[in-house]
Amino acid sequence: MIRPIVRDVLFLGRKSEPATRMDGAVGRDLRDTLRANRDRCVGMAANMIGVGKRVIIVNVAFADVVMYNPVLLSKDTPYEAEEGCLSLDGVRKATRYQNIEIEYRDASWKAHRQKYSGWIAQIIQHELDHLEGIII
Repeated sequence: MIRPIVRDVLFLGRKSEPATRMDGAVGRDLRDTLRANRDRCVGMAANMIGVGKRVIIVNVAFADVVMYNPVLLSKDTPYEAEEGCLSLDGVRKATRYQNIEIEYRDASWKAHRQKYSGWIAQIIQHELDHLEGIII
């Protein structure tokens, strides 16, 4: 289901709760909502659609990947980025890292450990900030 984008900074500023196997609908709603906003969005966190759970979706090349309970394991090579967000007006500066490694679960609850770099790593870091209630 396509969900409205939350713009309430008080809600967005809250740390998200761990997701469970029962949160599969959150991933499906993120997928539908990202598709509906494809022209202006490449990733989303569950709090952006009003759900305080640790779930994100990121467009990785030609696929949208839903990640449940993603954890940043390592990062290197910091740089300054400017980012926009569907939930916030304008563009903001943020320190990001060129290379990251994360761990997450997929919709089948299978664990994954993956390295990302460049633009995709930046998107993931932005969404991980959302899960922590960090508003850049």
